[in-house]
Amino acid sequence: MVICDFTSVDKNMKILLIAFLMVFMITISGFAQANEANYRVYDAAGNPSSLDKILEAVGQNDVVFLGENHDDATAHALQLQIFKAAVERYSKDRKVALSLEMFERDVQTVVNEYLNNLISESHFLSSSRPWNNYKQDYRPLVEIAKEQKLPVIAANAPRRYVNMVSRGGRETLNALSPEAKKWLAPLPYNQPSEDYTKKFKALMGGSPESNMGINKILDSQSLWDATMSYSIADFLKENKKSLVIHLNGAFHTENRLGTAEHLLRYRSKTKILVVTMRYEDDFTNFNKSKHENLGDFVILTDSKVPRSFKQGS
Repeated sequence: MVICDFTSVDKNMKILLIAFLMVFMITISGFAQANEANYRVYDAAGNPSSLDKILEAVGQNDVVFLGENHDDATAHALQLQIFKAAVERYSKDRKVALSLEMFERDVQTVVNEYLNNLISESHFLSSSRPWNNYKQDYRPLVEIAKEQKLPVIAANAPRRYVNMVSRGGRETLNALSPEAKKWLAPLPYNQPSEDYTKKFKALMGGSPESNMGINKILDSQSLWDATMSYSIADFLKENKKSLVIHLNGAFHTENRLGTAEHLLRYRSKTKILVVTMRYEDDFTNFNKSKHENLGDFVILTDSKVPRSFKQGS
């Protein structure tokens, strides 16, 4: 606890001290740990595990995928906790990088300018198309990377090109300029695996979106997966022995499919760790039919914890 005696300082100094303490407390609250009462950690088979076990495994891998529900406040707190601990534990011996689904490859220059203190945060946000929940859910990790001078990878495909594929198929990308194609995985990007295709179609089956042509939607999803994995592989090619912590929606890497599969196609010897987080009403119960092998570790969080933002907002 911070205790200050204001009796011996003048009025202006008091104001400065109060302002400092407010900033200090906001910073501390931004890096608060997840409440252990609101989650349980399991291994792939459902045996009880811990964050310490995850952190041990982090150091044995090249890429760590932290899969989330985007509005899961507990998962976001855990991502921050894991990333911060990984930086503290491993950055002395390896370059640690943060990779994000939430930023697209065509804003990498803007991200780099902000990390290098060349532009203000307001210009960074106005130019980088951040998600609506950036401030509360992802900013704390980016700020750690900025403070520690760590790379941040804007990993995703520009959504305008993902939309092109969902409307007209993957062949529409051939019409893009050579410059635009640099913001995507090399064309033609890989097809999804049979297992991923089955899982995706089971999820989408009967939805209004599937009326648009489920194969085109699957191809647009695969463009996300391929581009995120290519961004990571490209970084590792240029930065040997680095450790990449990547955040994405859980479906992209559940069961070590999707983005995880594409990464191994680009870089076959990459050591990958998948941590899947999802909220459940009964988060203390590992239901093998639902949760087994969703990741190398599975973290179930309490669905009753208020969401970090309202979907659609």
